[in-house]
Amino acid sequence: MKVSVLGAGSWGTTLAILLFNNGHNVTLWEYQRNFAKILSSKRENKIFLPGVKIPKEIEITHSLDDAIKGKHLVVIAIPSQFIRSVVHKFRHEDFNNTTFVSVAKGIEKESLFTVSQILKSEIPELDDSNIGVLSGPSHAEEVSRKIPTAVVAASSSENTAQLIQAAFMTSYFRVYSSTDIVGVELGGALKNVIAIGAGIVDGSEFGDNTKAAIMTRGIAEISRLGIALGAQPLTFSGLSGMGDLIVTCMSKHSRNRFVGEQIGKGKKLKEVLKSMEMVAEGVETSRSSYELSVKNHIDVPIISSVYQILFLDKDPAKITYDLMTRDMKSEH
Repeated sequence: MKVSVLGAGSWGTTLAILLFNNGHNVTLWEYQRNFAKILSSKRENKIFLPGVKIPKEIEITHSLDDAIKGKHLVVIAIPSQFIRSVVHKFRHEDFNNTTFVSVAKGIEKESLFTVSQILKSEIPELDDSNIGVLSGPSHAEEVSRKIPTAVVAASSSENTAQLIQAAFMTSYFRVYSSTDIVGVELGGALKNVIAIGAGIVDGSEFGDNTKAAIMTRGIAEISRLGIALGAQPLTFSGLSGMGDLIVTCMSKHSRNRFVGEQIGKGKKLKEVLKSMEMVAEGVETSRSSYELSVKNHIDVPIISSVYQILFLDKDPAKITYDLMTRDMKSEH
């Protein structure tokens, strides 16, 4: 297939190489003209994925027109808060024969939309069967080194989910299929918020017991909110739910866990974000998910606590005490 990957960060670069190795004709789009030129000449993403060579056959471009036209598959690997502005530029193209695959994991602020909903709002004539997502526990740093990884491809159309599955499947990158696109998107986005909470636990030196509690009760909140928004309950016990939550809360590669850890050590959010090259999707998603919970009257105390720590400058120790001393409840 003719495939385009929009976004030359660590994940976009990794997937472009994977798709090329799978026999596809691949174009990698980078929004910064100068960085696109550097990638094209050096054939290495030294900022986001050092040490991994980009095959010379992969076309690297700054032209959105070149990246979009005539493609069978368009992979969206742009941070979720910037996706609408990019899609808006090509929304009038004909995409009857194009499948969009989101690998972003966030919820847009203000609209509170997932990426598939952003696509539908910008390109209303786009059929649901032309939209899919790929999500799961999959750090680019490991996938680029061909470390065995399992993810899930989802679309409301089973045929589309299987098309995405076949496009990405390799001996080291196992892809399962699902028709619960809502659950897969929400699992991938909301776990980043819980991972910030887990990082706060690390930075505050609370211990393994606390982190286990945050993760376990966190998946309960993700499920509760996801089901209210139309997701299937089983999805959250799978790769895009519990699987992605585990790796994001535990891994040294996790940007969201890192943000939480620095906050737990006493740093301010602006200071932490200024020090980072890459985007931590969970920061804005903590605000969006909190607003979604209020809008849908869903109780999500951990998500609410992360929001308060990040945006209302609440003390992590005080918030933890408040969480621990809430009214007694049944677990399920």
